[in-house]
This record gives sequence, C-alpha cells and structure tokens, in this order.
Amino acid sequence: MAAKLTTSIVLAALIFMTHQICFGQGSGKIGEKYKNAYKKYLNANCPIREDNIQHYVYFARERHEIVDHPLLKHPMFKGAQIMYTWKNFEPQKGQYDFSILKEDYDYLKKHGKKLFVQIQDATFYPNNNAVPDYLLTNEYDGGAILQYNENGEPAGWVAKRWNEKVRERFALFLQVLGEEYDGKIEGINLQETAIEVNEKIDFSFSEQNYVSGLKANMLALKKAFPTSTTMIYANFMPGEWLPWEDKGYLKSIYKYGEEIGVGLGGPDLMVKRTGQLNHALTLMHEGHYTVPIGIAIQDGNYIGETGNAGGSNIDSSIKNIVPLLHGFAKDFLRVSYMFWVNQEPYFTEHVVPCFSKN
Repeated sequence: MAAKLTTSIVLAALIFMTHQICFGQGSGKIGEKYKNAYKKYLNANCPIREDNIQHYVYFARERHEIVDHPLLKHPMFKGAQIMYTWKNFEPQKGQYDFSILKEDYDYLKKHGKKLFVQIQDATFYPNNNAVPDYLLTNEYDGGAILQYNENGEPAGWVAKRWNEKVRERFALFLQVLGEEYDGKIEGINLQETAIEVNEKIDFSFSEQNYVSGLKANMLALKKAFPTSTTMIYANFMPGEWLPWEDKGYLKSIYKYGEEIGVGLGGPDLMVKRTGQLNHALTLMHEGHYTVPIGIAIQDGNYIGETGNAGGSNIDSSIKNIVPLLHGFAKDFLRVSYMFWVNQEPYFTEHVVPCFSKN
C-alpha cells in the first residue's frame, strides 16, 4: 500500500510548509477542500443494508484462508479478491501455470461466489520480487528495480513498467490469462501506480515514460479482458503531489481509464489522510465516470491507518468505523466495488456483524 511516507511526500510537505510561511495561515486551505468530508458520516450505524455496491473480501498472501471463510455463507459478500504475483503465473518464460487461480475459482464457484483477481508486479518487501525470474536479465534491463523508503532502506521491488520489453511480456501474459478466464472471473485489477523510482535511481526511467507505460498496461488489460471488469489502482504518481505540484499525470490516468473502459480504484480508504484525499479520493469524487469505481479497505484502514503500524481511530469514541467507511464510499465516492481486507480481529469483530443479512 502507498501510505508509507515517501520521498515525494516529504518534498510535498516541505512545499506545503513553504506555502504556509510565504502566504500565511489563511491560505492554508489549499489542499484541504475535503478535509472534513468524512464528518458527514460520523453518525453512520450498523447494520449496512444491501445496496448497489459489490462487496468483496480481499486476501493478499493468505489465499488459503478463503476455505470455510464467513464470506462463503454471507449473501452480501459477492466473493473474494485475491492477490497473485506475475511470477505465480509465469514460472518460466512463455510457460504459464494458472493452477492456483483455478483452485480458488473452482472453490468459490462451488459456494456460489465470484473471484476478483489482483495482479501484483510490485512488492513491499525487499526479499520478495513479483516478476518472473527470466526478466531479471540484461535482455529486459533487469526487469524490476528495488525501491527504497524515506530512510534509504530497501522497501520492495517493482517491475519496470516503463520498459517496452517488460510491458510486451506483461501484455502477453495478460492475453493468455484472458483467453482462459475472461468472462469467468468477476474482474481483474492492476496494482497501484505509486512507486519509489526516479531518474537518479534508474537512468532509463522518466516520469513521462512511466505514464505512457501505465496506459499501455491498461490497454493490454482491457484487450485481454473485454468482458470481465478491469481496473487499475491509480493513487499516486512519481513526480507530482496534488494539488501543489500537478503535472497532470494522475488525472490523465483517470481520463484514459474512462476513455478505454478500464475501471479506476485505490488501495486505501483513508478518509482523513491528506495524501489520499487530494489524489484518488478527489478524482473519484469530482469525476463523472461510466467505468466502475472501486476502493479497497486494506491493512490498518479499520483503525484509520495504513499498514500494520497501528495508530488512532478516526475518533477515539468510535470503536468501529466500518459504517463510516461504507457511507463515505457509497455517497462521496460513488463506488461500484468495495474490497474489505481479511484483517483480524477487525474483519470478524467489525465487518461481519455490521453487514445485514436481510
């Protein structure tokens, strides 16, 4: 998830503080347009009634936990969103193995539930690379690159989405996957756009090439899956920080998704976090889309944070913010899909009891 403080975020914070110093506190309203939007939903209560939103339960590396999971017997959960790495499906160049996806698809189908696939080509752990090993060669300029956090420590890998040869292999993989599962699975989404890469880290990288690379992947996804729902998690873009530093990158991704029929989403429903509010959440709220809009509630979101670092709730008096999150997503974002992470104890204690079975 892209909630970690990044170099871009630190720079943006400096820009914001400079703005405050130069123009006074009264001008600090820039970037705070929706600061209090969540307050409208503070009184939202359980149970959550059935609506037009497609609710899925999200599983990251613990796909085995779908077995006998409460979602299987709950009518309001349409199925499971499961994350798979590119490497899972292409262990060797041009040799594809979708056996684990088939296992999950068949199991969910047997219980009357659907599968929504998330394709991972980036990771948040330095010892875990999501791209096939054959890409890690000179032929593909290494195929992936290590990312670093604000402390200069390795923080995970990302495929070189800006490299044409890497994209060609990714498009071919999607094509083969689509030939077998388009129209069978409910949907498929590409991982988030936020990455920790710049020209200093990789001389082959440029912000413009990255934008073009993402659009090429989106188009490849749509061509491979013309029937199932397609989506990209478009949250942050390297080189810009909205609204202070707007180069049009993220906005162009949302515009392109609408143009070609690829849905738009985000990996964290953070209703008080300035970064999320000013990027994906603003573009969702202010846009008028015909494509599906989706939002994920991932690790930490149930207490108003991201990741597993812990933190405070939206309001210390509110022990369960699930109804607030639902109300915000339904009314403010107008989403078509919500992906509730299977994070305990919150899923069992907060989510399940809050969803009405009637």
